[in-house]
Amino acid sequence: MTFFADFCIPFIVGAAYMALVVAWKYVTWLRHLPKSDLKLIAKGIFSLKSLSATWEVIRESLLHARIWRVNPRLGYMHTSLAFGWFLLIAIGWIETIAYLGFRWVPLQGHVFFKYFVPKNNIETHLPAFDFVMDLLLLFVLSGVAMAWYKRHNSKSVGMKRTTRHTRFDRIALTALWFIFPARLIAESITAALYGGGSFLTGGLGDVLDSIFSRTTLYSIYEASWWAYSCALGLFFVAMPFSRYMHIFTEIPLIFLRHYRLRPTAEESSYDRFEIEACSRCGICIDPCQLQSQLGNNEVQSVYFLRDRRYNMLQQKIVNDCLMCGRCEQVCPVGINLNTLRLNSRVTMRNTPNEGRYKYLKGIDTSQGEGRVGYFAGCMTLLTPKTLHSMQQIFDAAGEQVWWADKSGGVCCGRPMMLSGEVDAAQKMVEKNKELFRVHGITTLVTSCPICLRVFRENYDLEGIEVLHHSEYILRLIKKGRLNITHNAQLTFTYHDPCELGRGSNIYDEPRAVIETIGQLIEPEHNRKNAFCCGASVANTAISDAQQRTIAQKVGAELEATNAETVVTACPLCKKAINRGVERRVADLSEIVAENIKNINR
Repeated sequence: MTFFADFCIPFIVGAAYMALVVAWKYVTWLRHLPKSDLKLIAKGIFSLKSLSATWEVIRESLLHARIWRVNPRLGYMHTSLAFGWFLLIAIGWIETIAYLGFRWVPLQGHVFFKYFVPKNNIETHLPAFDFVMDLLLLFVLSGVAMAWYKRHNSKSVGMKRTTRHTRFDRIALTALWFIFPARLIAESITAALYGGGSFLTGGLGDVLDSIFSRTTLYSIYEASWWAYSCALGLFFVAMPFSRYMHIFTEIPLIFLRHYRLRPTAEESSYDRFEIEACSRCGICIDPCQLQSQLGNNEVQSVYFLRDRRYNMLQQKIVNDCLMCGRCEQVCPVGINLNTLRLNSRVTMRNTPNEGRYKYLKGIDTSQGEGRVGYFAGCMTLLTPKTLHSMQQIFDAAGEQVWWADKSGGVCCGRPMMLSGEVDAAQKMVEKNKELFRVHGITTLVTSCPICLRVFRENYDLEGIEVLHHSEYILRLIKKGRLNITHNAQLTFTYHDPCELGRGSNIYDEPRAVIETIGQLIEPEHNRKNAFCCGASVANTAISDAQQRTIAQKVGAELEATNAETVVTACPLCKKAINRGVERRVADLSEIVAENIKNINR
């Protein structure tokens, strides 16, 4: 039997080229992984982790469950293209077996099977396979139509903005748009000349047969298969250098994650799997407040990843980001966007210099003694009402407290980390850890979510429980150590700080505390979808005027609840939102202190 024709050459060359380039990328990235990561792979590859990773590949790489949750229209589009194409390949192989039995058939024989059926004098058709393959082809074509329409009218699929593409993206995308229409035409002409086909290819074949003469159809028969093969070949050649590389990168990335590999503050070859797993779908653009509220269309994560992938990353792109996590929250691939941006900053900005850290020696401005330590943090010291309120809460609960920085101290280090200065930050970490150890605290409370994250994620405080003041206050209330007056007439709305909510997954505790005092009215965007206040210490490029613009837009949504008081649980957010609203803005600790029963004020 014959399974080769000249028109197969573009497909064969393109597929071979793609396979070589993808294999070269895999080998290069894996070779340069740290030994610790390679050990994790060796340990996990033959474990149940591989099974769970396989299920995630099916769920996310083929069915795109995350995209369905964010945007069902986009979910359908991506599923029809990914899962539909996969099924065309899988059912196509089964169809080949049904016709020919278990004999070896080269790759092009499977891909262009409808062409080779009459060439091998097979006259008996299997209608069930014709129907299923036509149904799947229609499924994929519907996704192609949506993708084409999305490029010209993104709002039709629920996106305010869509991504700007590179040259290779455009080449691959154009080829992709032609692949399945070309296949439809080629198989329909084949059905018109040799029979077969079902409601789609057979139906279109009948139409073509009624319009054109047999001579004309024979003359364009080979050309139609050439068009299909060329579209496939061009797509495969462009794919490794385009956004569509994510097809072959997301799958190994999922396995590596299940083996516990993670990006770190230092760049590594693992980052390449995350960077090239980005499909540049554009879902991360709309949630970005720099885009929606400031009109900045250059710095979103999709463009950061694009520029880093092609080695054209500039500091202004790296630094102009709130790192609020709104984009990371909706990323369908689950890329660690903030970590990748952070380690880019480290590479560009970290300046080790031991002489800079001499001032830390001997610093200990702490006060008091107690197993409970309170670390106010730089921003809390600049919002003295929060500090005073925490003093009242500790006194009312009868808590003996060690005050780490009541009259000034050493920064927690996270702002320096976010700017890329990890060496300076580490010196601060070491200094504070020494103080915590010397004073023997077992519980560390902070009012600053920025401090909270760095204590939990970077300090390795074995034997010390780290709590945000919202968690600590709720614990006091539940244990009966803090009696609160409830007044249903008091109305509050709550703003979720980025570092506390998306960063530390603390959403319920502040709300529970507020509801012991009065009525909570939620703003439109809350919890995981909450807006950033705009004053993020992670953005080293944003201007004061731009911060104020974001604060005003966030404040307008909070004021729309008509609540008497805007409450937040972050000193930085409090200062920012205060600039954007006319009504009262208070820290959670303030409203608690104001409503403690039997307290001498």
